[in-house]
Amino acid sequence: MKIQKILLTQSYTGFYFDDQKAIKKGAKTDGFMYVGDPITPGFTAIRQSGEAIGVQIVLEDGITGYGDCAAIQYSGAGGRDPLFLAKEYIPFMKKHLVPLLVGKEIDRFRPLAEWVDKLQIGGKRLHTAIRYGLTQAILNAAANHRRITMAEVIREEYRIRGKKYASVPIFSQSGDDRYANVDKMIMKGVDVLPHALINNVETKLGKKGELLLSYITWMRERILAKRTRPDYLPIFHIDVYGTLGIAFDYDYEKIFAYLLEVEKTAAPFRIRIEGPVDTGDRQGTFDALRTLTAMLDAAGSKLEIVADEWCNTMQDVIEFADAKAGHMLQIKTPVLGGVNNSIEAILYCNKKHIGSYCGGTCNETDLSARTTTNIAIACRADQCLAKPGMSVDDGFMVVKNEMNRVIAAANDRLPAVKGSK
Repeated sequence: MKIQKILLTQSYTGFYFDDQKAIKKGAKTDGFMYVGDPITPGFTAIRQSGEAIGVQIVLEDGITGYGDCAAIQYSGAGGRDPLFLAKEYIPFMKKHLVPLLVGKEIDRFRPLAEWVDKLQIGGKRLHTAIRYGLTQAILNAAANHRRITMAEVIREEYRIRGKKYASVPIFSQSGDDRYANVDKMIMKGVDVLPHALINNVETKLGKKGELLLSYITWMRERILAKRTRPDYLPIFHIDVYGTLGIAFDYDYEKIFAYLLEVEKTAAPFRIRIEGPVDTGDRQGTFDALRTLTAMLDAAGSKLEIVADEWCNTMQDVIEFADAKAGHMLQIKTPVLGGVNNSIEAILYCNKKHIGSYCGGTCNETDLSARTTTNIAIACRADQCLAKPGMSVDDGFMVVKNEMNRVIAAANDRLPAVKGSK
């Protein structure tokens, strides 16, 4: 089945673009906005409206595949591609990409997705958001054409065999409303929580980490007091955006000692700390995470380090996993470009016995979230991000409902689908 036409539209995301550099330097809020001038190139404000490009791939038989070209909240930071604005990239896509794709065969997902992901225009690879959205639409079109779920397409084309389709633990994020949103997570029985957005030393971490310890204590006591069943023991997962490195002057012995205190404070709950150190470059961050992971393992600690910034490509995933620069890697789906890379990355982490976190950003859409939920299910990721948005309810609803639908449908067909046994 061939592609007949491609429609491109401006879309809106579930959150905003934020200038991470300006926020880390102490930008103050005014209501929901930030005061001051942006630092990262391309930004016109420290916080600005999130947007995407909607892709509709229409096949010869009229069946349509949908995807959204979306970029992360902190675009342009941590070695990631720059700000992605629809008005700049829709004309580019219409001129350079639509003519190349119309007429292409789409019976299978993987060959065309890999071709798009490697494509160069003017000697440069496409923006990761473009590769992300186009490959989503290709996957969705292939699934719709065959009348099966995207998860089933992935299992068949990547020869993932074995168990039935099963739920993946969902990680919900609170944004700055880190107290009321934890209550929402408790009521919904979220598996992993709360992210917490600890992106500033002075106001969120504390100069010696005291604010974070106080928050973890509150969260532990809140869950123990308000949970509706005694076996509810969610995993704590807190993203500190490199602030431990700043607070402790990149002294790894001090950071290590603090992490042990964090682990003790969180008990009886398991805890993960994402991005404890960001040195501002790939090699320094890589070395820091590898060092801290080794120190924790040698001490018998169960606290897990999660890598995020600077783990941006499939090659990065391979190198971080091989060196154990973290106990878990965030597969930051929009940053890896084509969703074929997210599939390969999860499968590689699983092979290496490194935690596979099918992540992304609050600044995505319902379409991209549903696609990556299918990927998490098919590849058996260790956890899956609830997205888009920061209000808990919306992202959890989109991901959990899609997960339940896909699992029910795929398992119902399991005996009849090639490659499922």
